Amino acid sequence: MFDTAWQEAMQLLPNPQSWLLYFVCALLIGMSKTGIQNIGTVAVPFFALLFGAKYSTGIVLIMLCMADLTAVIYYRKSLIWSEVVKLLPSALIGLLTGLFLGNVIDDQWFKTSMGICILIGVIIMLWSNRQTEETTQNLVKKRWYSPLFGFIVGFSTMIGNAAGPALSVYLLTKRMQKLTFVATGAWFIMILNYIKIPLQAFVWQNLSLSGLVLNVLAIPFILLGGFVGIKLVQHLNEKHFRWVIMTLVIVSSAMLILL
Repeated sequence: MFDTAWQEAMQLLPNPQSWLLYFVCALLIGMSKTGIQNIGTVAVPFFALLFGAKYSTGIVLIMLCMADLTAVIYYRKSLIWSEVVKLLPSALIGLLTGLFLGNVIDDQWFKTSMGICILIGVIIMLWSNRQTEETTQNLVKKRWYSPLFGFIVGFSTMIGNAAGPALSVYLLTKRMQKLTFVATGAWFIMILNYIKIPLQAFVWQNLSLSGLVLNVLAIPFILLGGFVGIKLVQHLNEKHFRWVIMTLVIVSSAMLILL
């Protein structure tokens, strides 16, 4: 069984260029969990290019779960649980909606849906950046604000592991410090990712032993990315931190739609 899984894994990445791109994406995922959250979104179109849009979400999911553990262990004392609780109920509804949609559309539409999810996050982020602090704070206090973002995050993470943009907008409008921002986002996404494992395994059936082999091979690069991400957070000031996040979200959405 292991020999078969190994051979199938080697077929998924048939040349050195594919392996290089795969390990770079693993590095970005590690960085996204402990440092700049949306840098992992940059890897989404590359994973879709390597494995196909829907199948790639299964491979990426296990990598994300591995990276999540690194982040929550390091930032275990910095999160705000109340924000996680606010988002979770509607996020679960978003997960189930994305699960149903992903089961009835083909791979090209799946890829397009991934791009739309990120683009919506970009639009919301750009809009929020143009608002005054008073307007933003008034919005944040609305009863529908957290449930709306919870649904968007749940749907986008199910469709393409692309929850980063919308979640970043939500956390940024909460005016969190960067460590709290990273910690709260990491814990919330980890909960969703582990819920997604049985859903993708038994409904979409896109988790495989060959994918798990690739995940194991990526662990050193995920850990290295996690270390780099921690250092980036320590050296970026708050203003630069926010601008890096917004820039990466825009780049990643454009890549997914155009590639």
